[in-house]
Amino acid sequence: MSEASNDPMVRPIPAPVVNLETQAFWDAAREGRFLIKRCVDCGKAHWYPRAICPYCASGETVWEESPGEGAIYTYSVMRRSQTGPYAIGYVTLDEGPAVLTNFLGVPPDALSIGLRVKVRFQDTDGGPPVPVFAPI
Repeated sequence: MSEASNDPMVRPIPAPVVNLETQAFWDAAREGRFLIKRCVDCGKAHWYPRAICPYCASGETVWEESPGEGAIYTYSVMRRSQTGPYAIGYVTLDEGPAVLTNFLGVPPDALSIGLRVKVRFQDTDGGPPVPVFAPI
């Protein structure tokens, strides 16, 4: 079980679809490592992991391990949920890409734009763990 599974703010998340293009990402997630892609041609890091650079359309991309740290760019609190209130939002990684994510380890009302966060991994039902973010 991942570290996030003991957090009272955790809500169930369905298993992601794993395909050939994202397999390395999910394999690393099972090991507790967070990977992003970087374009060899333009040098920009991007998220969601994909083979083609979304900035310059180059097929020359490489996997890069990230510390998974960044700041909350924006978030929204979902109050009407069978599992209780939860928050989703975007984190801008220190490498530049923005990641759509869930937050844990903090009540939704305690979140703030600019709050420094770090990636954690949450178990899913029958699939690899998914990245979520918690305050540093």
